[in-house]
Amino acid sequence: MKKIYIRNLGRTHYNIISSAMHEFTDSRSLYTIDELWFTEHYSIFTQGVLEKNKNILKEIKNIPIETCDRGGKITYHGPGQQLVYILINLKLIRIHIKKFLFYIEQSVINTLKFFSIKSYRIPKSPGIYINKKKFCSVGFRIKNNCSLYGISYNINTNLIPYNYIYPCGNKLIKMINLIEIIPGITMKIFRKKFIQMFVKIFKYKKIYKSSYNILNKIGLN
Repeated sequence: MKKIYIRNLGRTHYNIISSAMHEFTDSRSLYTIDELWFTEHYSIFTQGVLEKNKNILKEIKNIPIETCDRGGKITYHGPGQQLVYILINLKLIRIHIKKFLFYIEQSVINTLKFFSIKSYRIPKSPGIYINKKKFCSVGFRIKNNCSLYGISYNINTNLIPYNYIYPCGNKLIKMINLIEIIPGITMKIFRKKFIQMFVKIFKYKKIYKSSYNILNKIGLN
């Protein structure tokens, strides 16, 4: 059974994790074990390579905007939102990008189903939706057959910054926090079940690792 390292990095600055993620991917060998990094970011907007600033509705003050090399358009990250950086060598696990994305979305759907929540996909609008609102956003880059970036889902975050943008470039999208549906849900509770669903569908053997090693290794902690 394939191994995957699970790291809970706590609350971090986006730029630190972005640098660590690129360093990790650029230094991978054929024997590097895949990893999942869980984190919350301090408030930031990130926009992908296709964004042309057309989806910013108001002047944004006090929250930085960072352009990154993932696909997709603009979105917001902040405390109370779970980021999952999915760092996988697709070639080694013999999976095509379309199936890879399907499996990731299905892991979220299966987790929500465990909590008796019906969720769904929308064609040509990546992510997972609940009650006509977006719960989980998806954005990736594939480099040398390896995935960078991942998904984000809102547990109990401030949704007001989304009013400054068209989330993911779609003016019809409204966001939702899971706590609106499950009072008392925590990031830890949902994360634990998501990991179980993820490793099951991808057929991994999970191994928990300290966050200290990876950030210290490249001098970022």
